[in-house]
Amino acid sequence: MDFKDTAEEAAFRKEVRAWLKANRPKKKELEGLGGIEQAKLWQKRKYDAGWACITWPKEYGGRGASPIENVIWNQEESRYDLPQGVFSIGQGMAAPTLMMWASDEDKARFLPKLASGEEIWCQLFSEPAGGSDLAALRTRAVKDGDEWVINGQKIWTSGAHYSDYGILVLRTDPSVPKHKGLTYFWIDMRAPGMEIKPIRQISGDSNFNEVYFTDVRVSDSQRLGAEGQGWQVALTTLMNERASIGAGGGSVGVDSIYKLAKEVEIDGKPAIRDPAVRAKLADWYCQESGLKYTSWRTLSALSRGETPGPENSIGKLVGAPKAQDMASFAIDLQEMAGAIRDPKLSEAAAMYQETYMAIPGLRIAGGTDEIMANIIAERVLGLPQDVRVDKGIPFSEVPTGS
Repeated sequence: MDFKDTAEEAAFRKEVRAWLKANRPKKKELEGLGGIEQAKLWQKRKYDAGWACITWPKEYGGRGASPIENVIWNQEESRYDLPQGVFSIGQGMAAPTLMMWASDEDKARFLPKLASGEEIWCQLFSEPAGGSDLAALRTRAVKDGDEWVINGQKIWTSGAHYSDYGILVLRTDPSVPKHKGLTYFWIDMRAPGMEIKPIRQISGDSNFNEVYFTDVRVSDSQRLGAEGQGWQVALTTLMNERASIGAGGGSVGVDSIYKLAKEVEIDGKPAIRDPAVRAKLADWYCQESGLKYTSWRTLSALSRGETPGPENSIGKLVGAPKAQDMASFAIDLQEMAGAIRDPKLSEAAAMYQETYMAIPGLRIAGGTDEIMANIIAERVLGLPQDVRVDKGIPFSEVPTGS
């Protein structure tokens, strides 16, 4: 692994730092704007200056930058607290799928507006009966002339309530094995027959949604890939989703727990002097170091022009549970004050409380812990595949319980 920038990369980093320092939104600019409006302001500013979605081709709003330049941009941008989360699904998951599978006309229509932040996209994959098995989805699409009629339900759709468009996979042929009877589409989120119901989360937020389809019609021109090729198209989305989600955990790390342990007390002494606390910190430090060096292998591969493989799943599998454990431990260290979630009163602006309640969702999004473990076992370590009792049989004959 080579941890140093090349001369070209160092020059690029310098250019990025200078632009971010001069152009990041000031607090006054964001006052009075909602979160989505703030994100759109920043995204449009990047787009106008040529810094939005920099690896995309120039005709779609990018600048044709290399993967390692994109890493450098992300590293430098992450130094600032900037509004941008609402675009992660559209730019990180929908856009790569459109680039590979959409018509030239649709690419020209949608990608520049994705890059500029003018339009927001969501991903309609998960279903109540499917669990972690995307290929077990049951929402149906039936061909009717040049249109498809959709009936069914999706769930856990992040941002559906404010999105303009969505990508979705549907069951179009139940008479073949589950992976072969799927077809992939894009859809207008305001299409007649769609109903979006926000899900109230334990944190009090409603970022996830249920989406119901009742005789919703989409044109066959909105299909991505061939009929029955939905699983192959979905893999494009899933690979980009896992790279986009990453290890997670936000600001909760060993450094923040170490700082907290020096400030709170156990039995009248700083918690950092307690052997059990120090042992916890040592364990998390080892995990954090392992994740860091694993990610650096990815950066080195990108710098050489290579494509990282399924080992990227390690970051999410280890990072998300680690962040949840650390947040829980930090709440315990605060004793009764740990129950306070008001950012104005709680330690670290309630960062630990917010992380503790949000991380369970991250451990599901983009593949559960169990799915990530299977990917690592089968595709990284070469172990035998997990048992699949529904392999090779028509989806319509798969047992569904009594």
